[in-house]
Formats: sequence, C-alpha cells, structure tokens
Amino acid sequence: MADGSTMPPAPVKADFPKVKILNAWVHDLSMDELVENFTEGALLTLHVDSIMKLQKDRAFHAIFDQFDVITCDSQIMTFALQFLGTPVKERVSGSDYFPRFYMHHKDNPDVTVFLLGGKPGIADLAAKNVNAKVGREIIVGTDAPAFDFETKPGEIDRMIEAVNASGATVCLVGLGGGRQEKFIVKYRDRMPKVKLWLPLGGTIDYESGTFARPPAWITDAGFEWLYRLVKEPRARFHRYVIHEPPFIIALLKQKLGLYRDPFAKDASSAPRGG
Repeated sequence: MADGSTMPPAPVKADFPKVKILNAWVHDLSMDELVENFTEGALLTLHVDSIMKLQKDRAFHAIFDQFDVITCDSQIMTFALQFLGTPVKERVSGSDYFPRFYMHHKDNPDVTVFLLGGKPGIADLAAKNVNAKVGREIIVGTDAPAFDFETKPGEIDRMIEAVNASGATVCLVGLGGGRQEKFIVKYRDRMPKVKLWLPLGGTIDYESGTFARPPAWITDAGFEWLYRLVKEPRARFHRYVIHEPPFIIALLKQKLGLYRDPFAKDASSAPRGG
C-alpha cells in the first residue's frame, strides 16, 4: 500500500455468501473469519433496529450495498434466519468483534484506531482501557462530536481534521444508527489514511466501562434487548418496543412469500419470499 501498511486487502466480500432477510442481507461468516480476514473496507453489523430503518429510510437503504461486510448482529435475527430456513454460522456482534479485533492486532503497529463518537469523556475512558489491555497506544485519538454535527457549521470539517491528524488506519464511528453509516459513505474519501471503517455505535460505551454488558446466557437466549431496555428505558424504548413487533410481522410475510421491498423500483413487482 502507498502508506506502507502491511495489512492485506480483504477478500471477505467476494468469498462469503449472502443470506437474504427482508430488503437486506447478511454475510454468512464466523467471528474468527471476520477477525482474521477483514482488514480493509467498511463493516456493517445488522440488527433489528437497523433493518427496520431500512424499511423507512430511503437514504440509508441506498447506501446499504456500499458496505463490504455485513454481519448478523442480533440473536433475534439469528433465530429469525433459522426460522426462514437460511441460518448463518453465528451471531457476529460489533461489541464482541471489536475486543477480538484489537487483541488480534495488538502487536501490529500498522493498526491504529480513532474513536469518533460518544458523549464527552466517554471515548477517552474507552481509549485508556483499550490501550491498557493491548499494552500499546493502539487508540491514537478520540473525538466527541456535537449531537447536531450535521447542521452545526464547521463541525464535520473539524471531525475530519481530527481523524486525519491522528494518522489512524481504523476509525470506529459511534454517531447513532443510520447516521454513522451515512457519515462513513459520504466522507470517507476525505480521510484516506483510514483503511477500515467500523460503525459500531454503543461499543464505545462498553469499552469505557460506563455500561456493562449482560451475562452471556442472556445474550445467547435472545434477551439482551430486554436487559438493555430495563437498564436504559428511555433510550431503548423506541428501538425495542416500537421496532420489534413490525419486524416479526415483516418476517412472517417473508416466510409466507408476501413481503414487498418498500423501495423496490417496481412497486407492483411480485412479492419476495423466503
């Protein structure tokens, strides 16, 4: 590579099959395969909230296929794909993936990370914790943008300059579902040193230690959503109470061959089945 990085190109997008779910898909791959092979491109971890955004947000839907690897980041979706008869190897969540990623690259000086997002001070705590685990300064910069960064004059330019000044080769973006993905697609060409884009939302909170993850048995049983709802009722109500029932209905429609992509070019096209 021109910048001297030793990270090889990622073959994942071409090598792993896609599994259809509603008007989206996920790649059928394991966590190990993702960690060991995916070193360049843009990742998207798909969960119920994001797939329901894809039913209503045309701009988000339009950029979906610009992500190189899309994983099933939801135990509920894992169960759903089994129900449809198209199971994936395993759930590959962003919050599980990122610790595996930075420990896998702990001795690789070509991998440095910028944390873009989170409330003031939270990304700094996450950087301190991750760097202590890794044993080197793998997190080389953080930034907590204004919540209304899209409309605040000069804020996006300032964010881009912070990433570029850090020299990071990886950028973890936590700007909220849909917003962070749109930011990556729109502005990544202005940050050419970054080779790997990770829109991982709440991962910054987890790494900071300010929000504890549930026990593994809760996640494996598909009840992580309930754990988060109890812990953060105001923040999680819309995501888990408003979006979950329509997802189940849409899933049943796909199973019965009645689901229609709301953004299909031909609105009168035949229903999409499972």
